[in-house]
Amino acid sequence: MPVKNRFAELQKEIAEWRHDIHQHPEILFETHRTSALVRDKLKEFGCDEVIEGIGKTGVVGVINGQTNQSNKVIGLRADMDALPINEETGLDYSSKIPGAMHACGHDGHTSMLLGAAKYLCETRNFDGQAVVIFQPAEEGGGGGLEMCKDGMMENFKIDEVYGMHNWPGVELGKFAIRSGPFFAASDFIEATISGKGGHAAKPQETIDPTVIASQIVVALQTIASRRSDPVEQVVVSITSFETSSTAFNVIPQEVKIKGTVRTLDPDVRDLAEKEFLRITELTAEALGGSADAKFTRGYPVMSNTSEQTEFAAKVARDVTGECAEAPLVMGGEDFAYYTQKTNGCFVVIGVGNPEKGCIYSVHHPKFKVDEDALPLGTALHVSFALESLLN
Repeated sequence: MPVKNRFAELQKEIAEWRHDIHQHPEILFETHRTSALVRDKLKEFGCDEVIEGIGKTGVVGVINGQTNQSNKVIGLRADMDALPINEETGLDYSSKIPGAMHACGHDGHTSMLLGAAKYLCETRNFDGQAVVIFQPAEEGGGGGLEMCKDGMMENFKIDEVYGMHNWPGVELGKFAIRSGPFFAASDFIEATISGKGGHAAKPQETIDPTVIASQIVVALQTIASRRSDPVEQVVVSITSFETSSTAFNVIPQEVKIKGTVRTLDPDVRDLAEKEFLRITELTAEALGGSADAKFTRGYPVMSNTSEQTEFAAKVARDVTGECAEAPLVMGGEDFAYYTQKTNGCFVVIGVGNPEKGCIYSVHHPKFKVDEDALPLGTALHVSFALESLLN
């Protein structure tokens, strides 16, 4: 389905919604204002049902088609939360909340799905039900898991689910997609390394946890370089290194390290967990200290099912004429919890445009979206519903 004039007409309104949400970013599950805005808009559009409080602050709208002979239900998902970042874009509608910014474009996701909900309520030219899902806490809070725990997929009998993420690395007017594993499992690692503190001039009287922790940080890289099959993907990153003393002349009593592990295969994930614990604990022991290590599993691998990927690619090409194969992404995405429950597909939409300064990656304080992508994203959501629920 080509981008209809109606979507172009909606662009100004969709952008206004986005600007409002962008100015009032909310973190994780604290999306109270955004959730209320979504609720009010869905009721205004004429959704047949609007349900709040799913996944704590999530909102779900149900739109019935003209007929329901198929009894088929399609889910369309957008995330609503922002990031704890100080905005540096200089936009007229920059964040009004210090320390919070929509630096991952979830304001755009929410606005595009609102546009789709409005169009589907206006036309209802489909057979079955479209369920629009507005989710909090994608940025590390597991909002998708919480919505699934609340029984959303079963209660609304969702047969297929589709999602979308803006992507500054993809040119405006293009989509990208891949079948199978797409976004990595995202896990958390942390350890407290204990030694024996003392004076920096007398290291022989201490067991230096800084040296031990440094050896551990280096040794952990052998998980990727020596323990895992080279053709498999695994990333081990230590991102925090904190000593219990910050004095220049004190060897600390303990050091805390934190980081993340990213994998795309369950067996590699298991290997990474085992090796992280083994290397951390035994390295500390070998050097006279001890380590309390913890591996916490986060988002699972986000995989697209083959039939839905083929369908989504066709729909995306119908919208803009181009849908490329996306590369693997080692970032996490809690849309994974939905595709563990049913068939589905996640697509990335290009929002990059150097001429408008849309060159910064997501999670950057200068991240910007080319708003000409808004009607395209709306059109894709609508097309997923109309093509999947043919009247």
